[in-house]
Formats: sequence, structure tokens, C-alpha cells
Amino acid sequence: MKRTSAILASLAAASLLATACGNNDNGASPSAGSSSSGSSASSATAATKLKLNWYVIASADAQLPKGDADFVKKAIDEKFNVDLVIDYMPLGTDFQNKFNSLVASNDIPDVFFAEGIPSNQYIADGVARDMTGLVTPANMPNYFKYWVTEEELPKYQVQGKFARAPVPYEKNYYRSYYVRKDWLDNLGLSVPKSYDEMVEVMKAFTTRDPDGNNKNDTYGFTAYGNGTNMSLEFPTYVKNGLFGDFMVEGDQFIDTRTDPRMQQVLTDTRALLDLGVVDRDWLLNKNGQQLEKAEQGKAGIVLGFGKNLAFDNNPEGLQAKTKEITKVETANWVAFDPFADTGTYLTPVPGNPFLFSSKSTDVEIERSMQILDWLAGEEGFLMTHYGREGSEYTRSGSTITLNQEAYKTNVTDQGNFLSVYQWFTPISGPEAFGVEVSDPNMTDRDKEILATMNAYKLVPSVGTSLVVKEGMDLAALRKRMNELQIKVLYDDKTADNWPAYRQELMTKYAGKEIFEYYAQQVSEARGTTVSFDAGN
Repeated sequence: MKRTSAILASLAAASLLATACGNNDNGASPSAGSSSSGSSASSATAATKLKLNWYVIASADAQLPKGDADFVKKAIDEKFNVDLVIDYMPLGTDFQNKFNSLVASNDIPDVFFAEGIPSNQYIADGVARDMTGLVTPANMPNYFKYWVTEEELPKYQVQGKFARAPVPYEKNYYRSYYVRKDWLDNLGLSVPKSYDEMVEVMKAFTTRDPDGNNKNDTYGFTAYGNGTNMSLEFPTYVKNGLFGDFMVEGDQFIDTRTDPRMQQVLTDTRALLDLGVVDRDWLLNKNGQQLEKAEQGKAGIVLGFGKNLAFDNNPEGLQAKTKEITKVETANWVAFDPFADTGTYLTPVPGNPFLFSSKSTDVEIERSMQILDWLAGEEGFLMTHYGREGSEYTRSGSTITLNQEAYKTNVTDQGNFLSVYQWFTPISGPEAFGVEVSDPNMTDRDKEILATMNAYKLVPSVGTSLVVKEGMDLAALRKRMNELQIKVLYDDKTADNWPAYRQELMTKYAGKEIFEYYAQQVSEARGTTVSFDAGN
């Protein structure tokens, strides 16, 4: 229940497909009105039982139980007359490589999750099926009613094809740093309110034995890099005015990770590494491992995603797992951000897509759409986030009351398996359905964390999804960008060469053309001219 949003925040470097796959003749679209989820149960049970295969993301600790213990699969299989087989992994390089191996063996899942850059290649190579006439309000009414507008879809397409659609995304963005308040108390320190104070806390957590075990075994901060990336979790980005992937400042489009200010970001990050306050394995950490290290008492500051990540009442959350693993009952993670008043991150826009296989039959796609739309609706959302009415929660009108003991027994202790089904909906609460969650176990501490995050200032995003057009190789640019940034940190150990590296990205890797095209899309979405400056 805790890590789906964090997983959605990662940017793994994608390996390109070695073999192109052509479209299949059975890729013709079913009729637009044939699979409305309103009649999905009756139409599904009248049809032949189908075996469906999906490939999706899940938290690192998720494991589907066998048999009826997986009550979501049982409900889906019975409701839609299918045998739904879900393959799942945390998002990252391994996720990407495994999917590419499936493609190479011509075993493309009926429905699959992808990051933005790899999805472009899958569309170009014919791996993904055209969605025209498929992803429509008639076929997926819940998806459009609660999560994604019809106006967003054209802006989300690539190569002039409608072959991908955004996964429903968070409208409330719960992204926050967390710090061990009990460690601060042990050292007589306060929750940091600025970048400099945050660095001082990192140093104290590294050198002053904050857990009192008389060992030099803690770090101030941990993050993840999936073996390839200069992590966006470092506070050095926002310190230098760079937020997320893309920004607009005045009339200028900014690609944050190739911006000239990255020179100072890299300089500041190298300074943190030189201080020895960062988990020395951060670059090798896969997404989820940074949270595991925090839970193990190895680091005192970590970035997290999701409203209830550190709630007392989340048995799989940062707070509960830390107490369980370290046996420190006074462990206390509190939310903070050194830039809370000036801007912590961007307002949300549609993120990663889902795609359909070009090898699947019309019936397989139709039935998959019915299931997806059920997941996006109230019944599916509540089951995949809170369990079953009368067991893991009770309901009175528009209010549901959680039964944490039943949830722990039937979900957490069964492999935290609901995470596998939460990939298609935002992790936050069911406000979209007018449902209020009453949690009798929500503590004053939990409420304080939520209030802290709700007070963070967000910076306006570019306001639209951005896509490259055919012939533009953003994946190659990002791969080289990652290589150069890691080179700066670990080989050069100075950012003096960043301006030259940036020019290589703008020229040899066509960054100028790509980001000028992005600026054009933002201009069209905003109705005002936005330009991109590639420099000299």
C-alpha cells in the first residue's frame, strides 16, 4: 500500500528493442460501444473464458498469494470470466529488460505498463496496438469520468498515432522528505527548515551516532539511482531552482536535467558526497531499496511519496516497518521539506502510459478494457486500496471505516498484494467518488504529517503532457545525459565540463530540436509563445 507512487516517480534508462515486431491482422478495433463497463459483467460471463496476461509495476515487497487469498483476482476472474495472470516488478532497469525479453520472444502481454521514453519505441516497432476506437468514454466510462479527460489524450500521443494512454494520476501530489525526529531529539537538533540546516542534520546523523549504538553505521541521506541516474531525490535540484522534469520560467521552456544550472546542482551534489553524508550505495540502489535502508536505521533522511507513507496506521509504511525492523519503539519519522514555503515540486500532469499488445485479439483487448475500467471505478478502487466491504472495511453511506487488524491479516501478511492492483489508480484516497475514509487508527501524528504536506507550496507545471515526434531519439539523449552526469560526479569530480557536455547533448543528441518541439507543444497548450534556449 505504500510505494506505488514512489515507484511511479522513477526514471529508469531503457534498453532499445533489438527486433521490431509488426502489427497483427487481428488488431482491428472492436466497435466503440461494445465494451462499456456498465454491461461488462453480463457480456463477460456470456463469453468464452479467457486467459489474459498483464505486465505491470508493483512495490518491491509485493507478492501475489495463491488461491482465494487473492480476493481481487477471484473477483475479477468471476466478474469478467477470465483467468487474469499478472506479472509484476518494481519499476527500473530490470523491469525494462524483462519486458524487452518478452517482446523478443514474441510473448507480448495483453496490457502493459511502460515509461514514456520506452513507450515511444514500442509504438514505433509495432509492439503496441492502435487504441483508436478502444480507449473511449463509451468503452471506459470510469476512466474518463474520474481520472482522464478526452482533451488530454491527443496531447499524449506520439508519432501521430493513438497507441498509448496515461495511467490515472495523482491530482494531489504527496511528495515529502522524512527525517528521524527521534534522532534529532537524541542530538538536540530541530527539524531542518532550510537547505543548509538539512545538510547540517545530514552531517550530524553521519558522525554523531544518532541511534546511540556506539557504531559508525548511519548516513544522513539515502536515495536511489537504479545504477544509472543522477537521482531527482537530491535536494540540490530545488536548491538551484529546478523542479521535476520540465518547467516554464517566464517565456522559457526548461528541461531541468540539461539546464545550465545543472552545473551547480552537480557541484552541490558532489559536495554532499565529499562530506560522506550520503549512503555510498545510493547510485546502485533500486527504487524501494532507499526506503528499506531508512527502515533498517541506516539513514535518517529519505524522500517518500504517498499520503500515508509514514502514518502510524500503515503497517507496511516507513514508520511501522522501522519500529518492526529496528525494535526502536521511539522511532519517529516526520515530514518536512526545506523548501516548503518557496516551492517543493510541480503540480501534477499525466505521467506514464499503459499500452495494448499488437498481438492480442479483439476479445482479449475488450475484456482487458472492461477490467481496467472496473479498476478505475468505485468498486474496483475500494477493493484494490482498502479490501472488501464487511471484512477489511465497513461502509455507512459515503463513509468507509477501516479494519486495520483484518487488513493486516488478509493483505499485509499475504504479501502486501494489493500493490499489484494499484498500478492503474492513484495511491491517494477515494475523494473522486465522494467517499470519505474514516480511520479510527489515524493518530494525531498522522494528521500532523498530512497537514505538513498539504501546506507545501507547489510550482505550476508546464500544464500538458509532452511527446517527441517520429525520428527524435529522446532515449539516446537521456542515456548519454545520465552517463555524463555520473561522469561528473565520480570521474571528473568537478562540474567544470558541464557546459561542454550540455552542448554535446544539444547538438550531437539533438536536444535543441527535441526541446524546441516541446516548447512548441507548451505554447499551443497555453496559448502563449514559449521558447527554448539551447545556448551557443
